[in-house]
Formats: sequence, C-alpha cells, structure tokens
Amino acid sequence: MNEKPWHQLTAAQTLTALESAPEGLSHAEAARRLSDYGQNILKETEGKSPWSILLRQFTDVMIVILLAAAAISWWIGELTDTAMILVIVILNAALGFSQEYRAERALSALKKLEQPQVVVRREGAYLQIPSRNLVPGDIVAVEAGQKVPADGRLIETAQLKVDESQFTGESLPAGKTSPPIDREEVPLGDQTNRIFMGTTVMTGHGSAVVTETGMRTELGKIASLLQTVEDRKTPLQRRLATLGKRLAAAALIVTAVIFVAGLLRGETIETMLLTAISLAVAAIPEGLPAMVTIVLALGAQRMVRRNALIRKLPAVETLGSVTTICTDKTGTLTQNVMSVEAIYVDGRRLRVTGHGYRPEGAFYRNEDRLDPATDPPLRRLLRAAVLCSNAHLDLRDDKWTVLGDPTEGALLTAAAKADLRKEPLEREYTRIGEIPFDSTRKMMTTIHQDREGKIRAFTKGGLEELLRRSSLIVQGEEEVPLTDHHREEIARMHRELAGAGLRLLACGMRRLENRPDTDDPALGRVEEELTFLGLFGMIDPLRPEAAEAVHRCRAAGIRPVLITGDHRITAEAIAAQIGMKEAGEQVLTGEELARLSPEALEPMVGKISIYARVAPEHKVKIVEALKRRGEIVAMTGDGVNDAPALRAADIGVAMGRSGTDVAREASEMVLLDDNFATIVSAVEEGRIIYDNIRKFTRYILSTNSGEILIMLFAILFALPLPLLPIQILWTNLVTDGLPALALGLEPPERDVMRRAPRPPEESLFAGGLGLHIVWVGLLMGLGTVALFAWAVQTRDHAHARTIAFLTLMLFQMFHVLAIRSERDPLWRIGFFSNPHLLGAAVLTLSLQLAITYLPPLQELFKTTALTGGELLACVGVASTVYFAVEGEKWLRAHTRGGNK
Repeated sequence: MNEKPWHQLTAAQTLTALESAPEGLSHAEAARRLSDYGQNILKETEGKSPWSILLRQFTDVMIVILLAAAAISWWIGELTDTAMILVIVILNAALGFSQEYRAERALSALKKLEQPQVVVRREGAYLQIPSRNLVPGDIVAVEAGQKVPADGRLIETAQLKVDESQFTGESLPAGKTSPPIDREEVPLGDQTNRIFMGTTVMTGHGSAVVTETGMRTELGKIASLLQTVEDRKTPLQRRLATLGKRLAAAALIVTAVIFVAGLLRGETIETMLLTAISLAVAAIPEGLPAMVTIVLALGAQRMVRRNALIRKLPAVETLGSVTTICTDKTGTLTQNVMSVEAIYVDGRRLRVTGHGYRPEGAFYRNEDRLDPATDPPLRRLLRAAVLCSNAHLDLRDDKWTVLGDPTEGALLTAAAKADLRKEPLEREYTRIGEIPFDSTRKMMTTIHQDREGKIRAFTKGGLEELLRRSSLIVQGEEEVPLTDHHREEIARMHRELAGAGLRLLACGMRRLENRPDTDDPALGRVEEELTFLGLFGMIDPLRPEAAEAVHRCRAAGIRPVLITGDHRITAEAIAAQIGMKEAGEQVLTGEELARLSPEALEPMVGKISIYARVAPEHKVKIVEALKRRGEIVAMTGDGVNDAPALRAADIGVAMGRSGTDVAREASEMVLLDDNFATIVSAVEEGRIIYDNIRKFTRYILSTNSGEILIMLFAILFALPLPLLPIQILWTNLVTDGLPALALGLEPPERDVMRRAPRPPEESLFAGGLGLHIVWVGLLMGLGTVALFAWAVQTRDHAHARTIAFLTLMLFQMFHVLAIRSERDPLWRIGFFSNPHLLGAAVLTLSLQLAITYLPPLQELFKTTALTGGELLACVGVASTVYFAVEGEKWLRAHTRGGNK
C-alpha cells in the first residue's frame, strides 16, 4: 500500500496510504476490511483434534492390557469373551474420548471468552470494540496498562512509553513520539513512532492508525515460527496421577497374589490370567485425572455464568482455601457509575442533581437553583475538569456510557449539565502537552493553548497533594492568595463531604508564559504555584449485594479487607455501610504503612480491615505480610501497578471491565462484572468443585478396593471365583464411570459457605476419606463373598456368580447415594436434587437387570435369572453400606460437634 516503510511516513501520509482519515473509517468500510483481512488474532497451535483424542484412547496402558486380554481369549478359543472384551475396549475408549473432548472444548471455550476491548474512532465517534475486530486504517487509542492490540503508526502521543522487551530485549520502556524518521533501515527498537502488537503501554497515552493486524504483525511473524502449548495439569491432577501409580503398584501386587493363589488352588492358567488382567484394569483408577479435568473445566464454565472467568485452572482448587479477600472499593463494592453530587467552589457548597452518565440535572445552592452560564468560578472549575481528562461520553441505543475512567466520566457529565461539552472545548483549547497521572503524585495535568495563543495548565487529583502545590485561590472573578483561613475552610468541607461517603477530587490551573518542552525532565514544575479552583464530591453507589457478600465471607471464615486510595474518613464510611469493619479491627493509612517494616506489619495485618490512601505498590507489602501469617490471599487489582500484587497473591483477581490488560495477564481470575460478590460466588464454586472431586474419588477407590477384596476373600475362603473377567470389566466401565461423573455435578452442600476454609496443604484423603475407602471396601468384599458362599451351597456356580455380580453393583448404587454429602443424610439433601446422578443410577440398574434377565446378554456375561427372593437378598445385603455410611456421618457429627 505504501512505497516507504511506515516509520518514514508522516502521520498524514500514513492515513492517506491506508485510505483512512483522522475521524476513522466508516462502519461499512471497517466491515469490508474485516472480511478482507480477517480477524485480528494470532493463529494458535491447534488444540487436540477429535481424531487425535480418539486414537490416544487406544494407547492408554489399561487399554493395551485389555487388548492383550482379548488376544489371550481368542488364542484359547473363548471367542465370546474376546468379542465382549473388544466391546468393553470400544465403550471405554468412547467414554474416555467423551470426557477428554468435553474438557478440551470447555477449556477452549473459556479461552475464547477472554477478548480484550479497545477504543477506536469510526465516523468521528469513539466506540469500544473487541480487539479482534480491528482492521488496517482504524484509529485506535492506547493508554497505560493496555496491551497494544495491533501494529500501528502513532498519530499523537502524551508521555507515551511502551515496554517492548519481548522484541528488543531492552528492560527499560521505550519513549514514543509521532514525527517521521528519515532513515530507511531502522531496527524495531528504534522505530519510536510505531507500536507493536503484544507490547505493553507503561505510561502516558496516545492514538495510532492500525497498519497490520493478526499474523501480519511483528508478533504474528514470530508466532508463525514458534507456537507453544500451555500445560493444563493442576496440582491436584498431578497428585492424583502419583496416587494412581502407587495404587497401581499395590493393585498389581495383590493381583499377582490372587493369580498365584488361584493357580495353586487348581484354576487354569488361562482363567487366572484373564482374571488377573481384569482385576488390574478394575483396580487402577486411571480415569481419575481425566475426570478431575472435566469437572474443573465444567466448573470453570459454571463460574463464567456467575461472571468469574478462570484464566488458570489451578485457581479453581485454590479458591476453596482462600482465607482473606483484599478488595478495592470503586466498581468492586460499588457500582462504578460515578456521579458528582457536591461541588465546593468560591467558598460555596453546591448540590448537583442527576445520577449516572446521562447529562441531565441542575446545580443548587441550598434550595436556590444556579445558572452556570452566569457563574464564572463554577464554569472555570467545570472547564478545567473537562480539559484535564481523557474519557469520552458515548450515547448508544439511548444509553449514556463512558469510554475511559468512570471518575472522568462523572466530571464530563457534570460539565455537560452546564452545557460545557468536551469536543467544542478541545477545539477552543488545543491540548499541547500532558503529564499523565501516576500513583506517586496522585495528579494529572494537561497543557492547552487557546485561540489567542495563551497557554494554561489544568491539574486534577487528590486534595492534599493539589492543595500543597497551590498558592492562589479563585474568589469571584479574581485570583487571590491562598491563606490559612482558606485552607481551614477547605479542610472543614473535606471532612464534611468525606464523612458523607463522597469521593473527593480537586482541580487547579496555572498560566504559563511559554510552551513547555514535554520531554523536559523539569516538566513537573508546571504543577507548582497552582490556582485552586475547587473540589468535586462524587458518589459511587454501593452495589445492593455488597453487604450480603461481606456477610457470606464472614460466615465462611473468610476475612474481607478493604484497600482503597480514598481518604480514611470516606473508607470508614463505606466500610461501616457494608459491615466490613468488625470490633477490634483497625484502619491503616498508606502513610503509616510506608513507615512500617515488613516485620512490624506482619503481626498487625490480622487486625486491620481497612487500608486507606494506599498506593498500588503498597499492596505487595500487604499481601506478603498476610501470606507470612499463613493466610491464603485473593487480591483484586485493575492497574499496571497492581500487577506485582496480583502475582504475589495466591489468587490474583483482575477487573474485566475497568481493568488493564497487564492486570488481567497477571491474574488467575477475571471478574467480568467487577463485582465483589462475584469473588465470593467463585470461592463458593471452588469449594463445591473440591467437595465433588472428593466424592467421586471416594466412590471410585471404594469400589476398586471392594472388587479386589472380593476376589481375595474368595480365594482365602477356598471358594470358586465369584466374578468372571468380563463381569469385572463391565463393573469398571459402567457402574464405576457413569455415577462417578454424575457425582462431579452434585449441587452444593448446605454448609459449603458456613465452614472454615480448607487448609491448602490438606490431603485429598483428610477428614477420614482414606479410612472410609478401606472399611467400605471391606464391607463390599465381605458382604458379596458371604452371599456368594451361601449361593454356592444351594445353586450352581453361574447362578452364584450372578448373585455376586448384582450384589456388587447394588453395593455401588447404595454407596453412591449415601456419599452425596459428607455431612448430611440423603433425606435432608433430597433424593431428586441431583437428576444427573439419579439418571446414571437408573441407567446402571436397568443395564444390570438386562444382563441378568435377557437371554442374549446372559450368554455374553455368563449370568442366569434370579428369583424374587434372591433379588431381595441382594438388595438387603447391599443396603448395609447405605446405613453404615449414614451411621458414620451421624457418629462424626455427634463426636466432633458437627451438623446434626
């Protein structure tokens, strides 16, 4: 499209080459280019294809063993057993494929949800779109904390610095400007007028015209050479895999003992070989890690429906252990819809009506309505607030929203109520420089030149800092020296407004003789000798659900902690409204925090519920102190400076709406609605998922131990083999798999958010789970063998095996019903509360009865029809496990003072 490299062209030449304009593309042209160029995304390494997932099922060790068993059966002439084993192999592969494919799809769906938004200009209006819809020629805004969404040629910059270390290896951010570079061969690191996809804006802001998207970007060229695949294994999955290997070793030893004992007792080598192989397959819980994957992935999808996007799967496990949630106020506890309610200007307190971003309302002093057009001090204050902002008000579908910072949106709205609009003001006062906001100064300044050539600087920020730098104050139409009396009056008004829970923001200005050099390190002097213009008091209404979420935290043994940049008085007022501060808990300011050593802070953090006037860099100090006390910390954040704290926390929680790309990438979880209650819901979901993993682990391992003990007891008591290989394999596939998967979808227990967090180092087998597996396996083994021994005395071996086969399945069904809750009896949680499990149990029972009574299946599984009395005997013996498990829960509740 152009003869010269982009860096050699002026901004105007670049726009011409891309057939674009300063007001951006038309919607129709953008749609056409999107169709031509494709989406602005990198083509990632393809996920596992369905065919690769299916083929891998036949490379599993257990499947290979089964295929060997089928070959042995065919070799000795047992063609029926051969066919049935092959059917089992196919069904097992189908189940494994279903689980892995669903998990892959779920994880892929979660990844696609995380689509960053960008602000573009089209047809002269600013709007927010997904970055994947950017096209060459789009005018895009970039600001601190944002990942650059595509390659572009800069048009405007304001103190813009970009971290390009991934391309250049330079650790320091690169300063950016917009003039052309008159050299042809310029390394990427020296192309100061270009930005590149995937780099991070560290400070300042600017606008650029998109030159390349997707795989045509510099990052896309690298991506085409090298693609990486994320390891999705969680710590729990790795622990289960290790457990599986140990259980496999133990099972193989027991199986070998059974094999040798059977041979010594006179069984044929073919029969015992098939039996041993079937037992090994049944005993090894090879499906546990895969089942954990699908339960975690499906749980993460459920969290999305509750507005919590899990970026890293291990976070699902960690959520159940969270003991402290450190949260910001704005947007998290509040609605993030700022409105100016009060203004202090020229010694007067004014009331502003109207809420949200709709520019409708009025100004009142006491009960008298003011006309802003005849009030110069008020207009000067509102004009300064508008010019010293980077946000835009946007009307779309009759709804006013803000593109940018909500606080700036509130100021723009207040000014619009006085008929002061941003676009006309910016045409009258051209911006020629900017000192961006940073957490140290707590201020932002923009420099403007009017049509007469006069230069002014407008500053907004925290009251204390701005007042410290001010020497004059507006009084009527004059500027008079700022006296101690003025300062006392402003301090009184500050206490009054902050005590009402309002967030305060001050504005000032300064006249300049000459245009300052924006690259001059002394530019900060512009923010000295200011004229104090006035004070805004803004309200961000509390979310209706905030107080209930805080209460749920307390009930769950989780301590909520408020960390805010607001004044101490404001922070305490907000905390009092939602119950964040309890008796004995303290408040600490950022100034006090800075003076404390880590050793001095550590014993204090357990009693501090509010941190006020805190800078983002202080958050790391708080997190580390809490972690040294053994706390598991979730920390919210949205800015670039929050990234270290998000990484330091056990669960970093980024804001999905207001957060920066840097914060999101540093986090484990993203709040799609920026809501504190969503964090609490995610913790609840994490606890539910971990509970359910324990439940199906309990079920599978109890059944596995029961199967092995049935065969072992039969040999010890000199009985025939109670289960044939084909019956063992059927049990492993159907009666193990379907109910276990349904247990992973069990609804929450009633006390899930009324118990203390789980210690992170706690074993999966804590709370008696390991002992439960042993004694339930013994009960299943002894009960099944006892009924089998009785049947052997009166009926033939095939009939007795049918009784043992059915009894084992019924043991499993009664057991799965009893372990749906670790604490409550079945009658309390409701028989029908998990329809998935009920359906799995009904299907399993129906298939087992079909095997028992349908002649074609009887021949395959070597079964015979049972009488009504024998069925009742099987049900009676198998039901003992239900009453035993319910008794175990009752005993635990009474001996440990649990729920009764």
